[in-house]
Amino acid sequence: MFIFAPEFFRLEFITYFSLNVYSMQLYNTLSAEERAELIDQAGKQRLTLSFYAYAHIEDPKKFRDDLFIEWNKLDALGRTYVAKEGINAQMSVPAENFEAFRETLEAYDFMKDIRLNVAVEHDDHSFLKLTVKVRHKIVADGLNDETFDVTNKGVHLNARDFNAILEDPNTIVVDFRNHYESEVGHFKGAITPDVETFRESLPIINEQLKDFKEDKNLVMYCTGGIRCEKASAYFKHQGFKNVFQLEGGIINYAKQIKEEKLESKFIGKNFVFDHRLGERITDDIIAQCHQCGKPCDNHTNCANDGCHLLFIQCNECAEKMEHCCSVECLETTHLPLAEQVKQRRGIQVGNKVFRKGKSEALKFKHSGELTATPLAKASEEKPKTIRQRIAQKKVMVGKGQHYFSKAQVGQFIIENLELKTGDKILISGPTTGNQHLIVENMFVNGAPGDVAKAGDKITFSVPFKVRASDKLFKLQN
Repeated sequence: MFIFAPEFFRLEFITYFSLNVYSMQLYNTLSAEERAELIDQAGKQRLTLSFYAYAHIEDPKKFRDDLFIEWNKLDALGRTYVAKEGINAQMSVPAENFEAFRETLEAYDFMKDIRLNVAVEHDDHSFLKLTVKVRHKIVADGLNDETFDVTNKGVHLNARDFNAILEDPNTIVVDFRNHYESEVGHFKGAITPDVETFRESLPIINEQLKDFKEDKNLVMYCTGGIRCEKASAYFKHQGFKNVFQLEGGIINYAKQIKEEKLESKFIGKNFVFDHRLGERITDDIIAQCHQCGKPCDNHTNCANDGCHLLFIQCNECAEKMEHCCSVECLETTHLPLAEQVKQRRGIQVGNKVFRKGKSEALKFKHSGELTATPLAKASEEKPKTIRQRIAQKKVMVGKGQHYFSKAQVGQFIIENLELKTGDKILISGPTTGNQHLIVENMFVNGAPGDVAKAGDKITFSVPFKVRASDKLFKLQN
C-alpha cells in the first residue's frame, strides 16, 4: 500500500531540482553578447587578473567542476586550463568579489598566498564567459617532463633586480613570447624569436645560445611568468649555469615599476589574451599598422568569419577595410551569409580568436629582430577597444518561434517597434551565436509584406536553424 507523503515528495523534488541546477552550472548558459549586456546593466567595476600554480592534481575533472561552481556564484569570467600538473588562469572578477574569489583559491593548500597578477588597465569586457577546461598540460610546451627536474628553476627576479641585471654586459635577455606579442612591446635589447608558439622557441634559443652556457646570464621573461617556470628548468637541464627569470612576468613588472617609481626597461604595449588584446606599459608606439605603415599597436581580428587573422590595424584602415585584413576578406563579408557559410564549409580555421598566421597582404608586419626605437607616442585619449570599434547599436524587436528546415525559413514574432525589408538584423542565441542578415523578402502573417509591427508573425529565409531561445535585433548605424 502506497502512502502519499507530501513533505517527502517536496524534499525529493527540491533535491532533484537542485541537483539539476547544480549540474547546469558546470557550463555556460548565456552567449557572450547576453553576458556583455548583463555586465553593462550591473554597472560594477571588474578586475582583470591572472595566476598560475604548478602542483599535482589527482582528479583534474573534479577540480575543474568545483572551481566552475564556486566561480560562477561570484560572477567570475575568464579562461582557465587545468591539468594534473596544475592550473593556469586569466580572469575577470567583480571588484567587490575579489577577496571571496581569492578564498576559493586558497581553499587548496597549493594555492595558499598565491600571487594574483592584477592587470595594469581594466576593461569590464575583458572576458565575456567562464571557461574552465581540462588539458594535458597547462602550457603547451612540447616537453617531456620526465626527462628533467621541472622543480630546478631559475632565480626569480623582481623589477628592481631585473633592471639591474639587464645592465650587466654578460646578460642575454630572451623574450619567450610569440612574434605577435613582442612586435608591440618588449624589453630593450631582448632576443625576440620569430615563432608562433612557445614550444617552437625552446630548441631555437638552445641552439642560438649554445656557446654561452658557461659565462653568460640567461635572463628570460614572458607575460605572466608561467612560460618561464618550465623554460628556466629546461635550460638549466641543457647546461646553462646562470639562469634567471622575471617573477610574475611583464604584468607584475609593470605593477612594481609604477609602485616603486622605477625606470621601465620594457617599451611599448604588453599583449594580453583577452578582449583587450593589450595593455599599455609605456606611451611609446614601436609597431606599425600592418596595412598602411602608420605607427600603431592596436591588434584586431579580421571581420571575415572564415579568417579571423590577428593583425595590427589603425582606425583609418579599420574604417576603410571594415576591420578586414585583405580585399579578399572584405569582399567576402559583403556576400550573403548563406554564401559565406558555403565558402567556409570544410575549412579548418583553428582557434578563431587568436589565429596567429601571417599574411602576404600585411605589408608592414615585422617579427624576429625588432627595434626598440619609438615611432610615435600614444595619444592621451585611450584607443577604442575592439568591442567599442565594432559595436553596432541594436534594438530587440522579436523572438524566434520555429524553423522550417526543408525550406530554410525562420519564423519570428515581432514584440517591439517594427521591421522592414532591407533592415539589417542580428539573430542571437546561446546555441545560434550571433548571426547577421539583411531582410530581403518576408511574409507578414502569411502574406508577402514589407513592414511588420508588434504582434505580427513573420517568416523569411534563414540559412541556419532558428530556435525559440533566439532573439531578433534590428541593427542601427
